[in-house]
Amino acid sequence: MTWSLLVLGFLTGLRHALEADHVAAVAAMASGERRRGRIVQYGVLWGSGHTTVLFLVSGGAVAFGWALGERFGLWVDLAVGLVVAWLGVGVLRRLRAERIHAHLHHHGDGRWHLHFHSHAGEQGPHDPAHHHHDHPPGPPWRAFAVGLLHGLAGSGPLVVLVAGATGSLPLALAYVLIFGLGSIAGMGLLSLVLAWPLGWSAHNTTRLARLVRTATGLAAIAVGLELSARALWTLWGI
Repeated sequence: MTWSLLVLGFLTGLRHALEADHVAAVAAMASGERRRGRIVQYGVLWGSGHTTVLFLVSGGAVAFGWALGERFGLWVDLAVGLVVAWLGVGVLRRLRAERIHAHLHHHGDGRWHLHFHSHAGEQGPHDPAHHHHDHPPGPPWRAFAVGLLHGLAGSGPLVVLVAGATGSLPLALAYVLIFGLGSIAGMGLLSLVLAWPLGWSAHNTTRLARLVRTATGLAAIAVGLELSARALWTLWGI
């Protein structure tokens, strides 16, 4: 019984990572990131934050009788939806700030060609001859923070409820830990898949690359607003 419960927890964690708002949040945060390894870090840190809050709340539920009410979960859903939508807006804002455009270049053999590039972060008049930009990556700790918030939303309270039903603090914590490892693995694998289109779109300035990033931002906005609207509608009816 114990092993089957833990296996179920791991598989549930894998599936849990694939929920639309989770995917939208990680994709939006990682959009524009050039290095595939860094994109995977977003997913792993999201899963780590998600697991941390579930571990703490589940331990409190078993040891101290903490309970997450329905209204609390709905308010967290509302907050998560707004955060995901804002992450989507951030993708579109970054695209606009990059000021991607084309220049005609002439070569000695008489040929001309269009060169697309970005001048993100430049101040003052645009210098067509300037094509070097430093993009120092900051640690993606916001993925961990978003994961913390996600841990209290959606099916998070259900995980806490299942853990609390075990009646055993060690077993409850083991279940949540295994569930969390499943969600970390699931989001890590998903981020690895997302790393190809996201990394390619960040390295390229073609219309198709911009379309991929625009679609990522719009999808995050749509998913976030839909989640917030559902939470508000349910809160209104309670």
